[in-house]
Parts: sequence; C-alpha cells; structure tokens
Amino acid sequence: MLQLNDKAPDFALSDDKGRIFRLSEQVPEKVLLVFYPGDNTPVCTKQLCDYRDGLEAFDNLGVKVVGISHDGAESHQKFRQKHQLPFTLLTDPDYAVATLYDSKGLLGMKRSVFLVDQQGLIRYLHIESLALFRRRREEVLEAIEKTDRGQVPRT
Repeated sequence: MLQLNDKAPDFALSDDKGRIFRLSEQVPEKVLLVFYPGDNTPVCTKQLCDYRDGLEAFDNLGVKVVGISHDGAESHQKFRQKHQLPFTLLTDPDYAVATLYDSKGLLGMKRSVFLVDQQGLIRYLHIESLALFRRRREEVLEAIEKTDRGQVPRT
C-alpha cells in the first residue's frame, strides 16, 4: 500500500486527445492525480467541476490537476466539453495505474486523490472508502498548503 513520502509509481496513459501523458515528465510541476469512477456520474461531475472552479488556486500553488478514469477518449472529450473542464483526463482502460495507486475496487475505480511533488514523492493521499464521498477542493487545497509549509496533512 502506498504511503506518504513513497515514490509515486511512474506511468504512461493516453489523454483525451490521444497524446501520451507520463508522470515522470511533469517535473517541475506538482501533480494532483484524481482517480474517479466515471465521466458524467453525479459525484464525479461535482468533484471535477469543484476542482475546475478552483483551478486558479491550484495554479497559484504550482499544481497541475489530472483526472484518471476507466472511460475512453471519446467519453472524456464529451465530458470535458460539457463541463468546460480545463485539465487533462487520462484513460486507464485495464485499471493498471489504478491498481498501482491502490485505487482499483471490486466494481471499478475507487475515488482517490494523490499529490505528487516535483521529486516524484507522494505528499498527500486520500482514498475514499465509499464512492459517494469526495475530497472537496478546500480540503485538497488546505492539504497542499500544509505540504508547502512542511507540515503533514491529514488524509
């Protein structure tokens, strides 16, 4: 199981435009990996729109938001357009990356959030026990600010 300060597993997945996204190539940015069960589902839509509405705050902290689900590129494109999501959405078709990040459940993708710093270390993580719950933007931003101050955020 992944824990704080572990090296984040590197991966390469396709984005909604068919480009390859490699975690290891995102330096010098911090990356917020947002695993979510599916496009256009009620809780996922609320979560990602909440992050969209706070994108300036994430940008100000030097954090790139990246969503990951099982859905394909066409679904991601429609989801991004419908909700004007300005961040990258990645496709994990066989749940390989979700498995690496302890985010594969019995019925698919678990809802989870990981902050990976510029050195590739996990500085914040939260995996929801039930898909009905989500990390709100304020909680995630508070955790990022704590890591920037050298404090350990609650998970």
